[in-house]
Amino acid sequence: MALPPEHPPVAYGKTGVLLVNLGTPDSTSWWDIRKYLKEFLSDSRVIETNRYLWWLILNGPILTLRPSKVSKVYNQVWMHDTNESPLRHYTRAQAERLQEQMDEVVVDWAMRYGNPSMQSRIEALTAQGCEKILIIPMYPQYCAATTATVCDKAFDILKGLRWQPTLRTARAWEDHPLYIDALRRSLETHLAGLDWQPEKIILSFHGIPKSYFEAGDPYHCYCHKTARLLREAMGMDKEQMLLCFQSRFGPREWLQPYLDKTLEELPTLGTKKVVVMAPGFTADCIETLEEIAIAGRESFEHAGGTHFSYVPCLNDAPEHIALLKAIAEENLGGWV
Repeated sequence: MALPPEHPPVAYGKTGVLLVNLGTPDSTSWWDIRKYLKEFLSDSRVIETNRYLWWLILNGPILTLRPSKVSKVYNQVWMHDTNESPLRHYTRAQAERLQEQMDEVVVDWAMRYGNPSMQSRIEALTAQGCEKILIIPMYPQYCAATTATVCDKAFDILKGLRWQPTLRTARAWEDHPLYIDALRRSLETHLAGLDWQPEKIILSFHGIPKSYFEAGDPYHCYCHKTARLLREAMGMDKEQMLLCFQSRFGPREWLQPYLDKTLEELPTLGTKKVVVMAPGFTADCIETLEEIAIAGRESFEHAGGTHFSYVPCLNDAPEHIALLKAIAEENLGGWV
């Protein structure tokens, strides 16, 4: 499209792909942790309770006491050489690898909470001339507290733009053949590198309050579907490959069985050797590297376990980038 000579410069005609993961603090300092937790825990999709009561609890004891505890945990997995969290490192790497595979679009990345913010990256894409943007929430299993809040934020951002791009959001991929195959290959490679044979393999997914599931959230079903398909791909049954949920917070009942309780119980039942995998996380983060690989190992060994191994997330492995490329192409139909 030719512009008249007197028209001011304008970028247009491009298509963008934005990978969006959960979020990360800017550093392990008390203030940065507090800022991150405040944004994250203020989201009504994440905490579904009386807003006034929650505001008092959040801005009182939680944001006063919890940042110090979370800071210590982050320090155990923080990438101090580059001063960034593993989640930021791997999400950026995923976007860079995907851009190398897709030169017909502009690939970028953002965090739902923290930096780089979705606001800044959507504005950056539009400034580069992206009139169409595909948002890919980086959660294989749909959940209102994760996938939906990314979509909410994306459309909220558009409310403040004079020139809005056309927006699409990719659906989750809990049963995508390339996803299940990537998990299978990752698990098989990891098992081949061990000099011992696990008695159980545990698939750990992030938990949600049971009340969210009872209200109609399909997340629980999608986790079980992924687990079933991976069992079939590995030729295993429910006794060999367990499903658990982790990261519960607060006094309410969450989806069960709980990972921490399972790791404490298995040695007392005779299971001394386990491998844990986290299929619901697209990049290693505090929940996988500290909660599973460090704290999970400690609790398992303290209970009498002798062998424990954690399978890294798919991160920026070639088979994961191939999956993300396929997801992008499937959702860019008619655009590229």
